[in-house]
Amino acid sequence: MEKIASFQIDHLRLLPGIYVSRVDRAGGAAVTTFDLRFTAPNREPVMGTAEIHAIEHLGATYLRNEPAWKDRVLYFGPMGCRTGFYLLMAGELQPLDVFDLVRGMLDFIIAFEGDIPGASARDCGNHLDMNLSMAKYYARRYRAEVFGRIDETRMRYPD
Repeated sequence: MEKIASFQIDHLRLLPGIYVSRVDRAGGAAVTTFDLRFTAPNREPVMGTAEIHAIEHLGATYLRNEPAWKDRVLYFGPMGCRTGFYLLMAGELQPLDVFDLVRGMLDFIIAFEGDIPGASARDCGNHLDMNLSMAKYYARRYRAEVFGRIDETRMRYPD
């Protein structure tokens, strides 16, 4: 079998950033998969499941309610390696196209207070595994590190 594209990225040189992982065609329509890499793979600890779960709930809530983009958001969820998230969007897009959208999501998470949307036994299969304070920590960290000084090294995979 061929090695899939995401396993061909040099994770030893990958920095936290916002990358186009792939662009697929589905029935003639483009779907862009963004790699929102929150931590440096294999060089720092991975995020815990509770903070990832909180970011997933809050991020999906924000993205699917953002008026200008909600109809183009197809999926937002964690990577299995626990170093970031995938954001699938309708259309052929680049990181700068969704820069403000993702920054808005981070600001929403950072400022969020109260009960996390969908964090109930009725609405979620593991509603007790949530950590809002750590979700805010990672959102602040990612926002400062990536969105505070965005450059080409944070938007293009290393060669």
